[in-house]
Amino acid sequence: MELKDVLEAILFSAQKPLTVKELAAICADATEHGGREFAKAKPREISEALEVLAAEHETAARSFRLACVAEAWQFNSEPGYAPWIKALIGQKQRAPRLSKPALETLAIIAYRQPLTRAQMEEIRGVAVDGVMGTLLERELVEVTGRADAPGRPQTYGTTQLFLEHFGLRSLEELPNAAELQQIPVTKPEVPVTAGDDTTEPEPEQMSLDEVNAGAQPANGEPATNANDEEEEEEFVDDEEEEEDEPTPEEARQTS
Repeated sequence: MELKDVLEAILFSAQKPLTVKELAAICADATEHGGREFAKAKPREISEALEVLAAEHETAARSFRLACVAEAWQFNSEPGYAPWIKALIGQKQRAPRLSKPALETLAIIAYRQPLTRAQMEEIRGVAVDGVMGTLLERELVEVTGRADAPGRPQTYGTTQLFLEHFGLRSLEELPNAAELQQIPVTKPEVPVTAGDDTTEPEPEQMSLDEVNAGAQPANGEPATNANDEEEEEEFVDDEEEEEDEPTPEEARQTS
């Protein structure tokens, strides 16, 4: 019989997750019932035995696994067997999902705890009264003390239920800033409008010298000037007026 076998039997029979300290106390109390072999097991030895046991269950690919959540050890069924477990114990009414503002506030508390409501609002830029009520009601956060500031406002931090809810052994397993930046984010595609690709090129502009020289633009059409046409029309009118006027000899003959 090995220590890990004893721990496995204890955890299978336990009604709740057990910490290493609680397991050590159970091993010590077993002397009263004839179990003296591991009465002096140290917490370090128990932790090592639990890690070995968890690795064995992982390698065996069983329907359950040994997990440490919120610093306490327990056996959990694999997610793939959820339909049959639900049929056994019945489908429980799940609490509604947290809203995006509530998750943002919860993340701020998890990374920056302990902190006051004023500090949360300073980071988020909006009031947090509503979302804090939800987080407190769901027992994901709790009052941890009072800040050393005028008015002694309350400070808040995460609870053990927070770790259990997200499957974390401790707050040290929270992803750091570098890991958060590596999480892939799908960028929204920019819709293509008709004006993006179908805009016609602007006509090539001509310099003043090209216009005066009668040059043609790139499209091959002759360059015209409205002022030139008007001046040409005026010139024709002047010629017609000159042809109508009699010469001096015609004027003497008429007289």
